Amino acid sequence: MSCCHHYFAATEGGDTAFTIDIPPFTFGRGCLAEAGDRARDLGMKRVALFTDKALAGLPHVAAVKKSLTDAGCDVAVYDEVKVEPTDVSFKKAARFATEGKFDGFVSVGGGSVMDTCKAANLYSSHPADFLAYVNAPIGGAQVPKGPLKPHVACPTTSGTGSECTGIAIFDLTSMKAKTGIMLKCIRPTFALIDPAVTETLPANVVAASGFDLMSHALESYTARPYARRARPERAGLRPVSQGANPLSDTVDREALGAVGKFLVRGVRDAGDVEARTELMYAATLAGIGFGNAGCHLPHGMSYAVSGMVREFRCHGYPQDEPMVPHGMSVVLNAPSVFRFTAQACPDRHLEAAQHLGADARGAVPADAGEVIARRLIELMRATELPNGLSGVGYSAEDAGALADGAFPQKRVIANSPREVSRDELKQLFVDAIRYW
Repeated sequence: MSCCHHYFAATEGGDTAFTIDIPPFTFGRGCLAEAGDRARDLGMKRVALFTDKALAGLPHVAAVKKSLTDAGCDVAVYDEVKVEPTDVSFKKAARFATEGKFDGFVSVGGGSVMDTCKAANLYSSHPADFLAYVNAPIGGAQVPKGPLKPHVACPTTSGTGSECTGIAIFDLTSMKAKTGIMLKCIRPTFALIDPAVTETLPANVVAASGFDLMSHALESYTARPYARRARPERAGLRPVSQGANPLSDTVDREALGAVGKFLVRGVRDAGDVEARTELMYAATLAGIGFGNAGCHLPHGMSYAVSGMVREFRCHGYPQDEPMVPHGMSVVLNAPSVFRFTAQACPDRHLEAAQHLGADARGAVPADAGEVIARRLIELMRATELPNGLSGVGYSAEDAGALADGAFPQKRVIANSPREVSRDELKQLFVDAIRYW
């Protein structure tokens, strides 16, 4: 393809095509009021409305529920979603969905809510042993033999992009690490993306979710290209995370530009409607990007950081138990990682840094890792994030255990543009302990 970057040059045995899956969506203020129309158009009559305790009493959920009931839907609310879900909370949600005999699902919340709803839809539509659908090598990575019920996703944070992906992430309690389910069939049927929902978000939530969207865009932009992934035996076996591709590049660049311009503004000023609207749109763009290209090392490493947390609690999130918010657990590893991966494709790292607003004047390829790491650290400090992993309770002595928890995350680690050994992964954790 002459229009594409040399990054996509053909390789022996590599794939020669890429597939883009994007659910239809509506973006704009007030669009949550359209939930009933969408549900009715999708044939829903008995609807499971998924949310969490913190959101259940807020106007966003009320607006969606009213729209559904006005459209003639029988609505049952499930507000037991756990922020940063686990296999236990997924199973509980699946039981609710199975017993309720619903013909459709609507989710109103952040990534935890949308991912829980995806899992509940999957296991209630096609019952199986829990690990059957979980990513290999931890689970069986099985594909259900039929379609799921329709799902309308309504995100309330500007970060996960889960409304656009066939991915559901959770903590596997037996391993003390995150893993997930990655299947095209769990991608929501439709999304309603209303930027007005972000106006009430606390600064820490905007920061953590904003760094999640940034990481989605940055990781998928620098991921191993699709042409270096083995050609599938048939089209249906092409993976959800197929590597960087021209379409993911386009949306990722736009998302990175929005982060560079609006993240700090959006965190510092809840009344900055422009900034929070642009971040919400960027989250959807980044969801399209990584939903088709995949993430790599920062996300793979984050799963161990979240799973092994000891005492850290973050203002703006539930305080009943220790938790490192997902976007925070990802970006705390990012400067260390991109110093490492820049050697594989320095031009891409420099381009990404410039989209994020870095000053790369006079930079040469050997500078790429430091240029992007420096820009990430600037954004972290400007939004008052913890100083590396030490800020959430880890020390260099934890690096080995963190590496052991992250190394099995082959789905994302293998998508890195530079191969990484277990010992190199340990060193990346050491390098992420403190940045300033």
